[in-house]
Amino acid sequence: AQLHYSVPEDREPGFSVGDLAKDLGVEVRSLAARNLRLVSEGGQRHFQVDLAAGVLLLDSRLDREALCGQSPTCSLHLQLVMENPLQLHRVEVDVLDVNDNAPQFPKPEVVLEITEVANPGTRLPLEVAEDPDMGTNSISTYELSPSKHFALSINVRGDGVKMPEIVLEKALDREKVPVHHLTLTALDGGNPVKSGTARVTIHVLDANDNPPVCDPPISKVLLEENVPVGTLVTKLNVTDLDEGPNGDVEYSFKTSNNAPGKFTKLFSLDARTGEIRTKAPLDYEESSAYEIAVRARDKGSPAMEGHCHLRVELIDINDNSPEIVLTSVSSPVQEDAAPGTVIALIGVKDSDSGDNGQVRLQIAKELPFKLVSSFKEHFSLVTSGPLDREKASGYNITVRAVDSGSPQRATQKTFYLRIADVNDNAPNFSSPFDTAHVQENSLPGTSVFSVSASDPDEGSNAKLSYSILDNGMQDAPISTYFRIDQDNGTIYTVRALDYEQDKVFQVPVEVKDAGSPALSSTTVVHVFVLDENDNAPSIVYPSVPKGSAFHQAIPALAEPGYLVTKVVAVDADSGHNAWLSYQLQESAEALPFQVERRSGEIRVAQALRESEDSHRLVVEVRDNGTPSLSASVVIVISPEENSVQDFSKSLDLPQPSSEDTNLTLYLIISLVSISIVSCVMFGLVAARC
Repeated sequence: AQLHYSVPEDREPGFSVGDLAKDLGVEVRSLAARNLRLVSEGGQRHFQVDLAAGVLLLDSRLDREALCGQSPTCSLHLQLVMENPLQLHRVEVDVLDVNDNAPQFPKPEVVLEITEVANPGTRLPLEVAEDPDMGTNSISTYELSPSKHFALSINVRGDGVKMPEIVLEKALDREKVPVHHLTLTALDGGNPVKSGTARVTIHVLDANDNPPVCDPPISKVLLEENVPVGTLVTKLNVTDLDEGPNGDVEYSFKTSNNAPGKFTKLFSLDARTGEIRTKAPLDYEESSAYEIAVRARDKGSPAMEGHCHLRVELIDINDNSPEIVLTSVSSPVQEDAAPGTVIALIGVKDSDSGDNGQVRLQIAKELPFKLVSSFKEHFSLVTSGPLDREKASGYNITVRAVDSGSPQRATQKTFYLRIADVNDNAPNFSSPFDTAHVQENSLPGTSVFSVSASDPDEGSNAKLSYSILDNGMQDAPISTYFRIDQDNGTIYTVRALDYEQDKVFQVPVEVKDAGSPALSSTTVVHVFVLDENDNAPSIVYPSVPKGSAFHQAIPALAEPGYLVTKVVAVDADSGHNAWLSYQLQESAEALPFQVERRSGEIRVAQALRESEDSHRLVVEVRDNGTPSLSASVVIVISPEENSVQDFSKSLDLPQPSSEDTNLTLYLIISLVSISIVSCVMFGLVAARC
């Protein structure tokens, strides 16, 4: 907001200028909590804030003339800063003029000379009285004491200043009255009226009766600022009707002793030609116009003089670049900041005037920020869209100020805005499931697999910890089989695994970050137990006690190829470890029997002799594992007359147990489930791609 107050210049310190709390719309008791403070733009402190009452007070007595000189307006600019939230308010205080200064002439006595042959209408310029007050309190008029020969004429200069002149109304006679004494009074327009006087002494001279005349007496010249030194401003046109020395004119600047004109430092005057040139750089921002008074004096005796008044008005050119002031910057800003959040307060100013001083602020369009005008020459930088630290952790914001001059002048200022992280991203596994293999009977603590997740957040929001969830798919909790390192995600066995008991495990792993609130995600690791040859073959037929032999009778005249019996064995292992082969152990005598390597069938290899006794065979069953494991059975074959083997009874093999059937069913279900899940996940990945 912008507040506007006014205060007369003669008020004492402590005078109440305005009710800040009321005008700002805030409660008085909140001013101290919001750290209301006053910043003067001019560097001098003239005001203070009463936080208890919420009013703006004078801190010192104001002198408008000392503060603003002859400026028609006098304003003091202040800034009020409040925090929580951060707000900037501008206060403009107009210092009102009071009639506290009386008009005063540069000299208390003015001595003029006039020739006795001067014609009625001859004008004698007088020095202008000075009154520091402005407006109606400045000089309003002049009065001249009554005189038979002289009257007072008042002309108005280009800048509105009234210039008194004494006008000869009746011819003079030096022999009768050689000297005239008058009183000139300057009156201001205040209430009550103040005045100042000067004594005017006019000496009547003889001879040189034509003064130099400036044509026109008052002129105006337009000149661009920053023209080169030595540039011709104008050449005065002065004529003197006299001849000889009485018509030879010399020029000089006319200044008062107690207030020499500033223009004499900037302009030079050729005393002989009347040319006025620049002798120093001119700056519109320092002064937009100069009033130059020139005295044209002839060389007559007595000398006569004329007066020329020249007003030099400067044309502003765009010679000042805009200036950017960062009042406040809030960095870092949370990435979840709502659109419209104030990021920075920015001020801009340009010393030029008109279009040259009109400044526009710009920032890059692709940035998620925009500039909002608070009030004249003050802007707020606010968010215009969502921020994402994971895409951009900070922004180099370049604010560019461009004026409307021709050619344009621009300046820019860059500052870095850091984006603070919030926990808005859950940890993410590279795959929703993984597959691992582990050998059965591995020692507890064996590393099985390492899962890895990533989190684009930073700091504690990206600090991850891993844990295993219990899925209830095994008879015992999954944590009794596996554990996980919560820091690096490595999965270890807790105990030795038995392939024959559990062939596959589904291990759900959860990863959780340390943000608040914490975010998490899960993956499933399918751990397949690899079989080890840890089970020897088991002979299920013939079934004999350990250390005993199986007796089998065959016909004495059995032909070669005759099926004697069949050895049947099983192995709890799987794959190659369960591939069984049958063979006869070597013996000292040649046996007329042979065993089929794969089927275990024992057949007659050659014809038996009638007198042969029984034969003792040792059948060894060996698996295909590494190292290979084996089992053996002793079979005693006795040839007998009229012996017939009933293999429908002798080969009464045991049927598979329900436990083996259930185990096979579980394995099939697991393989089908894994295949279905794999197909679904591949389909989802393909759809996302």
